Amino acid sequence: MRKLIYMGLEKYKSRYTFQLQDWNEAVFKKRKLDYVIVPGETLSNDQAIVTGQVLDAHGRTYFGMSQLMNLIKMMKAGELNNEDVIYFEDMFQPGIESLPYILQQIDPAFRPRIYVRCLAQSIDPDDFVHVWGMSRWMGHYEKMLDSFVDGMLATNEEMVMHMKIAGWTAPIYNISGLAFGKAEVQSRVTNIKPFADRRYRVVFSARWDQEKQPDFYMDLIEEYFARHPERYLEFCICSGGWIKSNNESYMQRTCEMVAQHKLKLYENLEKNTYYNIVNDSRVVFNCALQDWVSNTVSEADALGCNVLYPAYRSFPETFSNDHTRLYVPWSIEDALDKLEKLLKEPHEKMGAISDYNNGTIDRIIDILEGGGQSMLRMSTDYRKHTRESKY
Repeated sequence: MRKLIYMGLEKYKSRYTFQLQDWNEAVFKKRKLDYVIVPGETLSNDQAIVTGQVLDAHGRTYFGMSQLMNLIKMMKAGELNNEDVIYFEDMFQPGIESLPYILQQIDPAFRPRIYVRCLAQSIDPDDFVHVWGMSRWMGHYEKMLDSFVDGMLATNEEMVMHMKIAGWTAPIYNISGLAFGKAEVQSRVTNIKPFADRRYRVVFSARWDQEKQPDFYMDLIEEYFARHPERYLEFCICSGGWIKSNNESYMQRTCEMVAQHKLKLYENLEKNTYYNIVNDSRVVFNCALQDWVSNTVSEADALGCNVLYPAYRSFPETFSNDHTRLYVPWSIEDALDKLEKLLKEPHEKMGAISDYNNGTIDRIIDILEGGGQSMLRMSTDYRKHTRESKY
């Protein structure tokens, strides 16, 4: 790879994209890569998600199309050749159809390789594209990409499986993790607080949308207090914006539980504020159907907080099949039993998850440089990797 052309995501203060470019650049520099960050224009400076759930619907498309304009300008000027790689942080990139249109009409010597990272897409039955009825056209968009990209990067073996049954034929790689910068996250708190000094607090930091199963978390809280009516334990929700949901029934129940002092809200948090809350908590709890790894697990693990997630889809791989921090999906009883243990002391394997995800960008670069054959999933026995512990 002569040069890496990085097509990043716009920054949102409530999302991991706020730090994503910095995490990547730190590794690019460590690896001494010749790279270019392709800029995009933003509609506003508020770094907020106004329309939509994961990224702002207007902001994502505007930023993505303006990025493509800048990329095409570079291609027109002859700045890219077939030894270069264009890497897209998101598979959905408005305007990307410009690339095959151009590349198939120019000298092969000026055709860079193209890799995209899949975050979820229509292959995920719980993704927001299905909530909003986008799958009818999104599947066709994905097939278009499948016809011309040089590689698709999956975050775990279960995502690979979903890609396979969708009929995607481009080279698929499992990077087995999300981009993460452990040192950068830890630098945002003064020091990692000793576990024994932490508040008895359980943190829920996923979005409050139906695919994250807020009702399960609230059911867990109700059952905990039914078992221990006199015991102190703070259950909270932490959000980078004002709490909202794609299912209004959750909001009514949330208000009722807040009024009953069973649930506490921390809203519109800056990153450092959120990290300081996690740094003074004992467990980060998750019950999502489709986080496809989850940055929240890496952040909590890096900040000395225990983590408890369902043994579902991507999480067994993320946890290296650690049964002590994975509960039976939809089992309140199993979740509570394991929560009780994790509230008492730090887990013996704390730090391993964030260490492994800290290497994800290096694994991506290995693939972009033409290596990473161990991560390629093109054989028919690709499911044999599911049981493997990655670290």
